[in-house]
Amino acid sequence: MAPKPPTPRARSEHRAGLGYGFAAYGIWGLVPLFWPLLKPATAVEILAHRMVWSLAVVGLILLLMRRWAWVSELLRQPKRLGLVAVAAVVISLNWGFYIWGVNSGHVVETSLGYFINPLVTILFGVLLLKERMRPAQWAAVGIGATAVAVLTVGYGRLPWIALVLAFSFATYGLVKKKIGLGGIESLAAETAVQFLPALGFLLFLGARGDSSFGREGMAHAVLLASCGLVTAVPLVCFGAAAIRIPLSTIGLLQYLAPTFQFLLGVGYFHERMPTERWAGFALVWLALTLLTWDALRTAHRGRAALRAAEAERTAAKTGAPAEADPSRA
Repeated sequence: MAPKPPTPRARSEHRAGLGYGFAAYGIWGLVPLFWPLLKPATAVEILAHRMVWSLAVVGLILLLMRRWAWVSELLRQPKRLGLVAVAAVVISLNWGFYIWGVNSGHVVETSLGYFINPLVTILFGVLLLKERMRPAQWAAVGIGATAVAVLTVGYGRLPWIALVLAFSFATYGLVKKKIGLGGIESLAAETAVQFLPALGFLLFLGARGDSSFGREGMAHAVLLASCGLVTAVPLVCFGAAAIRIPLSTIGLLQYLAPTFQFLLGVGYFHERMPTERWAGFALVWLALTLLTWDALRTAHRGRAALRAAEAERTAAKTGAPAEADPSRA
């Protein structure tokens, strides 16, 4: 049975979803340009401001959207609250190392972390969720492991910044899957956990005279406060994209962010890229190409199977023979 052509409204929603997706991953990809603007604030001070101002921005968004029903439900579930606390700790680690990595001149290595994150996520699925990997996924993970070995030679050390980012974000994704909250709600819950320690740290810095907030002028203070917008806006765009475009499309768009980060590291920040590092990144990109091909092929087969099943159900109702699916020939 031939699939129905999309309606004008569906096409419009798809275009809007792509726009939101490009906006989300574009902002995440260009954010390395933002963190250096916050110097002389240290990475820890920037992290604390990000936690505090993110809660303010997300709280305002939820207030405008009147989405508070989930709060009372969450408070009645201690296990989910514990998982929220774990997610808050893990994403704090991820944010902190990312900010430090960018402001310490390791933009290319931070991009590597998000390039290899899908491979780590698959590995977690096998080790922790007992998922079965397809041969192409095994090959991609193997190539990714080889890439890390090559990059270790290239850097003269283990690329630990990239590994911390990849494993922390994969852990964060795993925990969020178990929590089952939407993006905005989840960020609100996590930053609520982060808020008091972060605020306490900022007050401590202020009391010691070590805070850059206010001391470096109004423009600097505004930039620190805008950490909340930098965190929340792409997440809102991502949420808008996720409900409008297929997961397979989002899976392709996710590579935009580390690609932009990599290009910034090489072209704008002029980080060194000796031959060994190019070889390591080439292996990572090969692994991701294989992973993407396998995901698209699997999704295509799934859609073909659904169309065939629908054709059989229709044939059973009408008594007509089901049309052969040319994609399965």
